[in-house]
Amino acid sequence: MKKIIFGITSLTIGGAERVLVDLANKLSEEYNVTIFTIYDGGELKKELNSNIKKIALYRKPYKELSKMEKIKASLKLLVYKKKIYEAIMKRGFDTQVAFLEGPVTRLFAVKSDSNKIAWIHNDISKVYGSGIKAFIKKFVDGIQYKKYNKLVFVSEENRQDFNKEYKWANKSNQEVIRNYIDYKKVLEKANIETELPFNDKEINLLTVCRLVEQKALDRFIKVQKKLEEDGIHTKIYIVGDGPQRYNLQKQIDEMGLTENFILLGQKENPYPYIKNCDYFCLLSYYEGYGMVLEEAKILNKPIILTNTAARECAKGYDRAIILENNFDGIVQGLEKELKKDNFKHLKESQNEDNEKVNEENEEKIIRKIKNLL
Repeated sequence: MKKIIFGITSLTIGGAERVLVDLANKLSEEYNVTIFTIYDGGELKKELNSNIKKIALYRKPYKELSKMEKIKASLKLLVYKKKIYEAIMKRGFDTQVAFLEGPVTRLFAVKSDSNKIAWIHNDISKVYGSGIKAFIKKFVDGIQYKKYNKLVFVSEENRQDFNKEYKWANKSNQEVIRNYIDYKKVLEKANIETELPFNDKEINLLTVCRLVEQKALDRFIKVQKKLEEDGIHTKIYIVGDGPQRYNLQKQIDEMGLTENFILLGQKENPYPYIKNCDYFCLLSYYEGYGMVLEEAKILNKPIILTNTAARECAKGYDRAIILENNFDGIVQGLEKELKKDNFKHLKESQNEDNEKVNEENEEKIIRKIKNLL
């Protein structure tokens, strides 16, 4: 039985983390699977099959570390990277998979091996930002990616953006594989009875995401303010947590939207919220693919998204609307659709072949991943 190790920063709630848990559970039926995390714990850890081995560099979740411990953790990864890598890999793995950009990708790149894979979930041209620090980080990561003999991208646009940033990239070693989702688990968890905040008399828009700059929630707040001023009343709910929560809540309160733009916090099971909202939104500045959109599709929800790489997810899905990725474009698009009630046909339409499509997609993705491994 082939031994595979997947590396990721942690198993806290997040898109890539959910994908990895579902994928590892599926592959553990045929492979000897180990998951390495830099930080232990995480809400998703308990969802792993019992036959999956777990290794953690630090026994605490990142959020439980003190400021000094976080500094020490970063320095340890930098100074003792080779020793840490050798200690992990002495177990002898046939395939090493760095499943997320950043620290794990740099750690697994210590040594070149015959089957080393880097999974890229985000738009590499935007994650670094700007300035000298961003330039250095991008340059250093480029050296790390050269040590992988296979690069996997979750969207074609991500792959193209990567090749624009790194002109040296070997395109023959690249592959696009959509995010794997256990659709039956999504449907099952969506039916768990949950107390929900939605009001049937109002238009309930929902986003599930980390509260980080990429997700453009600061812009979404301004959009709702404009909609209110123009006489279009909506309730917007955000499921998730992150470093921007305090600033976002402050902005919400200062703009007088406390009752209408609601941060619900992190939910281990977001699927009842997705299933029961009126429209699912992902209005990010940029996206890798937007796995949560796939989950919304499984639940047959109308989707509103901005024009990012996530539009690949909406291809062929007739309940999706793509808006221009700027303030005016979002406002105009929402006003046009909500005023005319054009969403009505989206709400009522049903994809009769939804289950068949989900099953075929799942089988196709797993087949591609097995060929890769």
